[in-house]
Amino acid sequence: MSDFDFDLFVIGGGSGGVRAARISAGYGAKVALAEEYRLGGTCVIRGCVPKKLMVYASGFPGAVEEAQAYGWDAQIGAFDWTKFRGKLDAELTRLEAIYRRGQEGAGVTLYDQRATVVAPHEVQLADGTRVSAKHILVAVGGKPFVPEFEGCEHVLTSNDMFKFDTLPKTMLIVGGGYIACEFACIMAGLGVDVTLFNRSPLLRGFDTDARDVIIGQMERAGIKIHTGVVIDKVECLGDDFRIHASDNRDEVFDAVLYATGRVPLTEGLGLEDAGVKLGSRGEVLVDAYSQTNIPSIFAVGDVTDRIALTPVAIREGHAFADTIFGAKPTTMDHDLVASAVFTQPEFGTCGLTEDEAREKGPVEIYLSSFKPMKSAFAGNPEPVFLKLVVSKEHRTVLGCHIVGESAGEMIQMVAIAMKMGATKEQFDATCAVHPTMAEELVTMRSPARTD
Repeated sequence: MSDFDFDLFVIGGGSGGVRAARISAGYGAKVALAEEYRLGGTCVIRGCVPKKLMVYASGFPGAVEEAQAYGWDAQIGAFDWTKFRGKLDAELTRLEAIYRRGQEGAGVTLYDQRATVVAPHEVQLADGTRVSAKHILVAVGGKPFVPEFEGCEHVLTSNDMFKFDTLPKTMLIVGGGYIACEFACIMAGLGVDVTLFNRSPLLRGFDTDARDVIIGQMERAGIKIHTGVVIDKVECLGDDFRIHASDNRDEVFDAVLYATGRVPLTEGLGLEDAGVKLGSRGEVLVDAYSQTNIPSIFAVGDVTDRIALTPVAIREGHAFADTIFGAKPTTMDHDLVASAVFTQPEFGTCGLTEDEAREKGPVEIYLSSFKPMKSAFAGNPEPVFLKLVVSKEHRTVLGCHIVGESAGEMIQMVAIAMKMGATKEQFDATCAVHPTMAEELVTMRSPARTD
């Protein structure tokens, strides 16, 4: 008989935590999981899923315009946010119930309350109950970061974007990463007058050519972008908010959203008191097997600040379960992880940017920009953009960057080839599917730039 109440106690019911719990239970482990808010975590409840549904909703005005160009007598009326939000809330409740059934069906004991670490083998629940476990897995994710300034308590974060009673008419979005840019496109598509401030250029860290295409299309969609601007004060004026910025800009908006990054949600979790080492941003420091410096405590997902993507957290959680309870030591391969940014247009990316690749050696750059058949026929001037970054020495495709409709779908397929180490010549040897946008990936013959 075990000396512990559970073989595994998971803190956090997001993507990584529920995967680890379910797979571990499937191996025969006695597992418990504590979640203080709702099962599903950031992705399902206040991130990827509701955001993507809002992306779909915001795209219909443009689709109707294209339909008109194709001969349809199509019209679109006002957007009913209340109706949409009701369906959105119902869908999130449905998904949460699926997560709960999955855990219960696997035999996982669920605690709908906060849990903190009090010792290497012990956690404490919010009701004061203490529970022992042979292994503890921290999978609490992250939270939006808002800097300290006068009036910072008045601003929204991404957690609030699905809870409006009515949509604002004007909105200021502060930030330059993918979350800020995605919400700028969403809200503009829903008819909100959007202004975006950031202290530096948008989409830093992404490929320069691709981000320039996206920013240009955001501006043409009516989003007012100002860089080199820092907010130093937000004042509440009844239902409105007056902002004052570093360049003496003084404007009033119905809502102010801060999307200035996320930080690991480790504050008050008891990890440091238990001896667990944290990084400068509060991230849990782990090895390749997601193990901390305390042998019984592990961590997966955004709380480790490795790659903050849902599929990564899921794979890390699964690898943990395989290693500890499946007798199959497994690590998550963090190389060549594809991702999509759901701006309008979409951005799919995998591998190195051009600048990153040049630091490793000589490269060839292949570019294609064209008006796709569907939108060109409708008179839409926005192009699709594709870019391949190729090692001049080894010929492998080091990076792929796509801007355009369904870029996320395309990059998933490209990532398979890149993971297999495909060369530019193997791309070229692949027969194109015509007429498609993706065929350009295998028909770019001459480099636009080469070292």
